[in-house]
Parts: sequence; C-alpha cells; structure tokens
Amino acid sequence: MARGINKVILVGNLGNDPETKYTQGGMAITRISLATTSVRKDRDGNQQERTEWHRVVFFGKLGEIAGEYLRKGSQVYVEGSLRYDKYTGQDGVEKYSTDIIADEMQMLGGRGEGGGGGGGMDRPQRPQRQEYSQQAPRRQAPAQQPAPMDDFADDDIPF
Repeated sequence: MARGINKVILVGNLGNDPETKYTQGGMAITRISLATTSVRKDRDGNQQERTEWHRVVFFGKLGEIAGEYLRKGSQVYVEGSLRYDKYTGQDGVEKYSTDIIADEMQMLGGRGEGGGGGGGMDRPQRPQRQEYSQQAPRRQAPAQQPAPMDDFADDDIPF
C-alpha cells in the first residue's frame, strides 16, 4: 500500500520575533509567522506582489534553536508538513487553523540581514547558512574525511 506525501518547503522572512513556550515536561514549542512573497505580471505588464503568511511551529531542540537564533526579519528555509486543526473558540464558534510543523530549518542571510547580531557596514557580509534538523545527524563515510597533516603546526595558522 502506498503512503501519501505531506511536504512543505518555504523560504521567507519572519514577520515578528519567535514565541517560545515550554511544556511541563520541558519541551520547547516555538511559533513564528513567516512571509513569502511572489511577483507576477498582470495583463498590463505591471508587476503585482502577493505576500502569503504562514504559521510555522518548531518542537524540541529545533524549537530551542529557532527561539534563540531567529529574529524579526530573519530569512529562513523551512521544511515540514501541513497540519489542519479544528477547535471551538471561546464564543462557541468552530474555528480552523493551518500550521506548518517544521522538521528542518536553515538560517539564510548574513548577520546584518536579520540573521542575528550586528556587523561592520564597511565590508560585505558573507552569507551564513546553518542547517538544523529534527532527524538524526547524517554520518560521513570515513573515506570522505580529510587525511591528517603531520607537518602542520598550530603556530603556522595566520589568525
């Protein structure tokens, strides 16, 4: 029997700072609001922008990392799955919500671009990419690891 696929990939910017809460068991739950913008041309050739807002939820270690390092304006890559919920509000009306449950995240952009922290404005920043995942870390095969350099001393490092 074939299984279905529920996969979401987003690249966007945070609309506000992350909100992190902890369960009684100590697990982090971090929520962000992520904006994605698409551009298209209308019939007259004018560019039209459309911004979609996505509710993204991180759990566990990934939630701790998102809460600590992401800030309003940060650009981030998120992989996850859609989750639809139905609940009854305080007014007794049934309400619906759609969340992206994240299982992978990459922070994009440099430090001066909402990636967390300041930096000198007189030199260009190198883009920063750090990948975080809920899955077990991937192991490299021993053949891919560089061979040790026997004739290299710590004193030879220029920094």
